[in-house]
Amino acid sequence: MTVALWCVLAVALLPLACTGIAKSGFREFDNNNPRAWLARQQGFRARANAAQQNSWEALAMFSAAVFASQLAHAPQGRTDVLALAFVAVRLAYIACYLGDRATLRSFIWMTGLGLTIAIFVLAA
Repeated sequence: MTVALWCVLAVALLPLACTGIAKSGFREFDNNNPRAWLARQQGFRARANAAQQNSWEALAMFSAAVFASQLAHAPQGRTDVLALAFVAVRLAYIACYLGDRATLRSFIWMTGLGLTIAIFVLAA
């Protein structure tokens, strides 16, 4: 399996990590209705939940880009480097979300989008 495909797995696990952070402490956590409980959270828990939601959204486009690159037999080394960079950027994005650094987070989000587009361009 290629490094880029392992990166898809890593990116798929990031939303789960964010959910774990959002639920950390489990103050009156309601497992019968966890989404409503998460919607009522504030501070870092609310930001972790938002990061979780955005991570699911980013996964779809990133996965499609990596799979397109693999199917097109794009240069594997370049695809791997871009995919690793995307994982690093997503980790920085989550850290910025948790740390309430909105402007930096937006810049990092755009960087991740650019990396995903670059993987698609390699496949073209």
